[in-house]
Amino acid sequence: MSHKAANTSFLPEFCGSRMAYVVVLLAQLLAITLTLSTPATTVAAFNRLALYSVMSLWVGLFCLGALCLLRRHVQSLPDHLAAAACYATTLAVTLAVTEIAWRLAISWLSLSGSVGTDHAGFLLRCLGISAIAWALALRYFYVRQQWRRRVETEADARFAALQARIRPHFLFNCMNTIAGLTRQAPALAEQAVEDLSDLLRASLHSAGQPVTLAEEIALCKGYLRIEQHRLGDRLRVEWQLPESSLEQRLPALTLQPLLENAVYHGIELLPAGGTVSIACSVTPGGTMITLSNPVMPGEPGSAPRHGHNMARENVAQRLAAFFGRDGLLRFHERPGQYSIELLLPHENPDR
Repeated sequence: MSHKAANTSFLPEFCGSRMAYVVVLLAQLLAITLTLSTPATTVAAFNRLALYSVMSLWVGLFCLGALCLLRRHVQSLPDHLAAAACYATTLAVTLAVTEIAWRLAISWLSLSGSVGTDHAGFLLRCLGISAIAWALALRYFYVRQQWRRRVETEADARFAALQARIRPHFLFNCMNTIAGLTRQAPALAEQAVEDLSDLLRASLHSAGQPVTLAEEIALCKGYLRIEQHRLGDRLRVEWQLPESSLEQRLPALTLQPLLENAVYHGIELLPAGGTVSIACSVTPGGTMITLSNPVMPGEPGSAPRHGHNMARENVAQRLAAFFGRDGLLRFHERPGQYSIELLLPHENPDR
């Protein structure tokens, strides 16, 4: 299961500034909608908008504060119980805030002309609006979580398929390479066996288990060493890895499938080989990783090797499942050159 799926509650993080911004925005939109729904003169409309805005913000922010305190106690409950507890809490907070607002408006501020004289009717109107708004919000949170779980499940399934899909030709070539090195260079053969063991061990890890970039790079270097034994000087590798990027966390086996694509679809097809370049840079938004390799110039009627897009699409889905919308994978194709860029955010939102 993916890293984000570790939190199984459908309730979002209510204590963050992002949620507060959303509540303020929606409260103001609700106030504008209520104002426009009732004909009035310009002055009366602005007065009504001010009153609706204050009421909407009070109710929205107090409910958000209550949900922030409540979430830690209900997030382990079944979804229907957690939703019922949150819904009851928002209605109770709405009723309390509305009652306080009524008393302030009537007793202290003399705003009976704006709120009316029907105490029960005022409470019921505010309670009804809040009930509809929070019912829609909780339904949205639930549907969004179900969608996210489905995406994560599909990504995990694709990752499991990728883990089980160690290319037969790679294993065959690797074993032949090790057999040859055993007679000519036993020390290199031992290193190749260790590298292959690390690669196979990594393929058995959990799909969502995060690793540091340093761990992922070590695995990639072992894979490339195995391929260099086979391809010799045809495979050249350039690394640009600033120290500040090595603690970046990412899903396991994110880079290795992309490097395997670079070798299998690029270097291996070129008689003279080429250079695979892996460059990292740290930006305010995260760690940017760029992989580039030469490719065979396309010829009319030529068909690429099957499966070129499988690893790329799988990695893109797992980045989306792990980092949400902040994770990014894009590729560029130019004559004789192919590159992939990955943006790994410094923090995983909504954890």
